[in-house]
Amino acid sequence: MTHLVQSLSHTWEPFVLIVGLLFIGHVAALEGLFEKIGEQCARVPGASLSLFVMTMLAVALVTAVLNLDTAVVFMTPVALQAARSRGADEKAFLYGTILMTNAASLLLLGSNLTNMLVVAGQPVRGSVFASHMVFAWVSSVVITIAVVALWCRDSLARPVRSPGSNEVHWTVGPGFLATLVAVVLMLVLSHPALPIFLLGALVELYGLVVSRRVRVGDLIRVASPTVVLPLFVVAVAVGWLSRVWDGPSHWLAHTGTLGSALAAALAAVLINNLPAASLFAGQHMAHPYALLVGLDLGPNLFVTGAMSTMLWLRIARENGARPTIATFTRVGVPVALLSIVVASLLV
Repeated sequence: MTHLVQSLSHTWEPFVLIVGLLFIGHVAALEGLFEKIGEQCARVPGASLSLFVMTMLAVALVTAVLNLDTAVVFMTPVALQAARSRGADEKAFLYGTILMTNAASLLLLGSNLTNMLVVAGQPVRGSVFASHMVFAWVSSVVITIAVVALWCRDSLARPVRSPGSNEVHWTVGPGFLATLVAVVLMLVLSHPALPIFLLGALVELYGLVVSRRVRVGDLIRVASPTVVLPLFVVAVAVGWLSRVWDGPSHWLAHTGTLGSALAAALAAVLINNLPAASLFAGQHMAHPYALLVGLDLGPNLFVTGAMSTMLWLRIARENGARPTIATFTRVGVPVALLSIVVASLLV
């Protein structure tokens, strides 16, 4: 029973944080923030390559600030629309978005659920976490852009038509302000989950009662209880197992940072990165930041690595794209391996 209570106490915060960020992202989307970001990306001068780079940087920023799941939901349509609005081949934008959301989820505690799961037992202030990860984050973002650009070099070299004159209406509202506050909270607090959840609930309540942009059904859909609750149960169960079985901790104690990162990447592909994070977090970790490199970047190896990839497949298809697992793997493997090797040397 003691081990179960410990697992519960280390697991609830990450899930609460993510729901709070999803709430904030939802309200920001209703205000037109992500459409405005897409419009600004589409206005960048130059060929398809310039448009692609600008769009991927925007995806990286949204991922770091509002979590990779939020970025997948709201930035996948934005990236596709940016390409289509300029007549560019959308392949690089489609696959680049999911690869970038995983790659860019290293920076802040809230950028990826695995980040908080791994550090839950030994909480650190968000600014300290970011200082450990910033160079690994930059390298992963750059490598992802470079590899995808090289893969699609012919299509990205083509000229594109001029951007349209239609302007997206966006005004600074509670969602955008809450985003800024959430970033500050994630940097200054070692336990930002509850404040950010309450902040997200407040902006959703404002949208429900005052601006009337939010409907009750939206709250349930955004919180995704049918996804979050099963994942929470699995994470608690695996966390309990890791406290009664020290095998993973024992094995990783004899590896360096690269070995830890590769082991974590393999575990993510085999059992998904959330259970893998709970499995490693239950015991002492010799290289926790290297483990996060593998857990966050490893899902680019194969679609089983993270729930966000499954979510991306659905969102992309709903927006008229036709992604395939084979293509994802073909470009994802070099992206993952290069970024893991480099990032593990920088944490």
